[in-house]
Amino acid sequence: MLVALAPALAAVPARAQGQAQGQTQAQAGERAVAPWRQQLSEPRLHGSARLTWFGLHVYDAKLWAARGFDPLRPDEHAFALELTYARAFSGRDIAARSLVEMKRAGDIDPGVAARWEQSLAALLPDVKPGDRIAGVHRPGRGASFFHNDRFLGDTADPRFATRFFAIWLGPDTSEPAMRARLLGRP
Repeated sequence: MLVALAPALAAVPARAQGQAQGQTQAQAGERAVAPWRQQLSEPRLHGSARLTWFGLHVYDAKLWAARGFDPLRPDEHAFALELTYARAFSGRDIAARSLVEMKRAGDIDPGVAARWEQSLAALLPDVKPGDRIAGVHRPGRGASFFHNDRFLGDTADPRFATRFFAIWLGPDTSEPAMRARLLGRP
């Protein structure tokens, strides 16, 4: 039912670095069109950032969105968040970290949290350096997830999708500098 792009170790203070917004796929030098990009209308690179933890590169994040994306209201738009991992993590650890981060935006009913974490752990693959996990936000409908451009699954739970993507894009994120870079704000 659910999948994650979890920011492993994100609750620990980290430094986010990024690049300019508004690049098209071709301008960003991206590889051939990935299956997840087909779910978006002319995706453009909106922002990018690097997560480091005590100087260790954890992953690079990219936010892809269509022209007209409003960074003040990301939940109202279709977008994709793509993480390229620089370190190996188990899917189970990513799922557990995701739930910790999702709770930053407010309490989650314990039964719902347990279901979300169990579903994430069952669906998420282990990752190694260079692996990519992408999540596509479908406003009001849920999300779809991909590992190295292979479809993993989707969720029809908009509450999960809102909380999940708030890990990076929400005002309660543990990484406000990363959020600013992804949303194209200085």
